[in-house]
Amino acid sequence: MSNRQSIVTPCVLVCVIHPSTGLCLGCYRTEEEIERWRSYSDAQRRGLMKALRQREKNAGEFTA
Repeated sequence: MSNRQSIVTPCVLVCVIHPSTGLCLGCYRTEEEIERWRSYSDAQRRGLMKALRQREKNAGEFTA
């Protein structure tokens, strides 16, 4: 198993993009981040995972 496969996708199968923020309501990624996930390096994936945790904390600032 490669290291890339060890960083699991943040997808939770709730794929709805918020019209104002452009973030998925399930995983808090942008459409571009979702599309590029497979091509990201481990460092990019770790960085995005950290950003997603912060986005989730701030999720109350927008509503569906």
